[in-house]
Amino acid sequence: MQFYGILLFRMELNEVDKNQLGVQYMQDGNLEAAAKAFNEAINENPQDPVAYINFGNVLAALGEDEKALKFFQKAIELDENAAAAYYSAGSLCFNKELYSDAKIMFENALKKGLDSSDNYFMLGLTLVRLEQGKLALAYLQRAVELDAADAEARFQYGLCLAQLELIDEAMKQFENCIKLDANHSDAYYNLGVSYAFKEDYVKAMEYFDKALAIQPDHLLAGHAKTIIEQS
Repeated sequence: MQFYGILLFRMELNEVDKNQLGVQYMQDGNLEAAAKAFNEAINENPQDPVAYINFGNVLAALGEDEKALKFFQKAIELDENAAAAYYSAGSLCFNKELYSDAKIMFENALKKGLDSSDNYFMLGLTLVRLEQGKLALAYLQRAVELDAADAEARFQYGLCLAQLELIDEAMKQFENCIKLDANHSDAYYNLGVSYAFKEDYVKAMEYFDKALAIQPDHLLAGHAKTIIEQS
């Protein structure tokens, strides 16, 4: 699953400006119009880091990663405290699997005041990719605390707990994930694995079946089910 975080900014003005128009176009999925609006915003006020961040996000959405990174860097040059620029750069690095670089960017965003669920989540996920699960745990927990309705954050938090063999705590998060997203096949699968770990194979099969009902080509669930049936 690919993760890409976008933070868009609205200027606190009574009249609609180019940044506001660009944000609306992006939300409507009109990236070409959004790029045009943000480009005009930059031309009108080349010292405004917000327009550079927003334009960079459009470029990243279009797959223009190198160009996008330059816009994020420009925003940081204009305002070293532009936390959203670090966050967007971190998301870009994460998607390119440059996890060490992503970690630095998300940490900088946090230092600059971006105390958001998304930033904690992405930093935690990055640390997991860097095989630093113990460090990741606190950030994923904080992400869930800040946004209790985020099913994916709960799932990843549960997965991190499971990898650290905190099975009971992990199961609670998988169960909460399913309450928020009844079609989360991976949460059902991992609940099945958790019950298998506890040697409750009846419950394990029940959850593997649920995962396969949602996603018939779920290879891990199918394989796990076969192993239990043959044992």
